[in-house]
Amino acid sequence: MSPLTHARYCEEILFQTDLLRDLVKDADLTARVPTCPDWNLRELVVHVGGAHRWTGEIVRTRAAGELPDDGVPGSDGPASGDAAALDAWLAEGAAATVDALREAGPDTEVWTWAWERRTAFWARRMAHETAVHRADAAAAVGQDFEVAPDLAADTITEWLQIVSFAQAEGDPEAAELRGGGRSLHLHATDAPDAEWLIEFGEDGFTWRHAHAKATVALRGPLTELMLAFNRRRKPDEGGLEVLGDRGLLDFWLERSSFG
Repeated sequence: MSPLTHARYCEEILFQTDLLRDLVKDADLTARVPTCPDWNLRELVVHVGGAHRWTGEIVRTRAAGELPDDGVPGSDGPASGDAAALDAWLAEGAAATVDALREAGPDTEVWTWAWERRTAFWARRMAHETAVHRADAAAAVGQDFEVAPDLAADTITEWLQIVSFAQAEGDPEAAELRGGGRSLHLHATDAPDAEWLIEFGEDGFTWRHAHAKATVALRGPLTELMLAFNRRRKPDEGGLEVLGDRGLLDFWLERSSFG
């Protein structure tokens, strides 16, 4: 699949935010989120909106270092506890962040916590952050979740890059993702070229887009594959199929669950 553009990521932040707003506008905001059991719906929304505002402040100020959470105005949610105030706060933060990202363009240098120190990183990160947490909200209110195939595929690719970066930086859980001769194949059955091969070496893991026989394969619809890879779906739910060593798949999911 072709890489997504900066403009598309910005559009997706707004689109995914609007879909999230639709899910929670008439919902019980005290309902627990089954895929993020420490949160209720209101806390989930505040997390997403706070992430938007934090990112927007980094981009607007061209921050050269990490910003403290308490240095971002309004990031802890609206003063009022009613649903209408929360909805307006979420929409306002997403719009302001996208305005900042569009004004900066993809190549402006800013601080990030990762391998890429450009605004492009934040546009992509916030698009996926919002989409995955929309899946959390959908689970909480009992609604179906779908996402565009290219965005779903890029969510998997980005997470592989994040785990690879974490391993290179010495994260203790990611460091365990090694062991020669084993491999994990992700195969979307409803989208051409949406396949990933993760190979475990003695010094760590590598990944590439490929179709190959592996120690274990997880195959099924792309959206469901994305949800399982992000630990929002069990690997044998949603029409997914595990072929081979289920233990290796569980090993990956357990040790790539940080963040």
